[in-house]
Amino acid sequence: MTMTDARGSDSRIGETNARRAPGTPCWVSLMVHGPAATHDFYGALFGWEFRPGPQQLGPYARALLDGREVAGIGQLPPDRQLPTAWTPYFASDDVDRTAETVRLCGGTVGVGPLDAGEAGRMALGSDPAGAVFGVWQAAAHLGTAVTGVPGTPAWNELLTYETAGVAKFYERVFGFEPDPEPSTDHDRVTLRLDGRPVAGIHGVGDALPRDRGPHWMTHFEVADTDASVARLVELGGHVLVPARDTPHGRAATVADPEGARFTLLHAQR
Repeated sequence: MTMTDARGSDSRIGETNARRAPGTPCWVSLMVHGPAATHDFYGALFGWEFRPGPQQLGPYARALLDGREVAGIGQLPPDRQLPTAWTPYFASDDVDRTAETVRLCGGTVGVGPLDAGEAGRMALGSDPAGAVFGVWQAAAHLGTAVTGVPGTPAWNELLTYETAGVAKFYERVFGFEPDPEPSTDHDRVTLRLDGRPVAGIHGVGDALPRDRGPHWMTHFEVADTDASVARLVELGGHVLVPARDTPHGRAATVADPEGARFTLLHAQR
């Protein structure tokens, strides 16, 4: 499996204006305490620029790369002690029905469903192990508008205790086809839609960070992983797992100055 396959026919390298099939990862969003400093950090790291987005959940901005939307950054309410974390959104044709399915399958719906202005309708949920994800029913805003170039989301992987139970949850909620890795050494599952990989689950048992618990990890495409790591450190970020060669490309696990974890990936083509 190569992560580049995950783009599929409706998400080619370049502009992607097609409506995503239900279950397809379509957006990533980050809620932080200090949006201005966060904009500066990601602007310098990825070349993003920002413009205001829907304000239903408070101040929110969309990150643009060459004028095309790639991600969102919002402000956490000051009274909420939530971890700052990148959150993937999965496409849905009916977010209310998906939210009900989340509840029926043992998950929790923490926010919504609610309308995000003219953009669409959204909900934030968590799986039975506690990992947070979003659901997006597109209207005017279809999601990430460009992929396959540096500064864009390349892949989403769930880090959790074990894959079996949670894979069944995501299969029931989004129609994924879980494809376990045929290895006794790693507890990994690739989630597929119509045969193509769209996300992954990695069971790491007790190796999960105690302050974080199960969580989704967004991988961002970069032109040079080592150079991007050096730039991230200059900007006040932190290296959690140094750059290493993986089957998918050269990757480093890092955190921004507020502690949001993500992966820098120079993907193999």
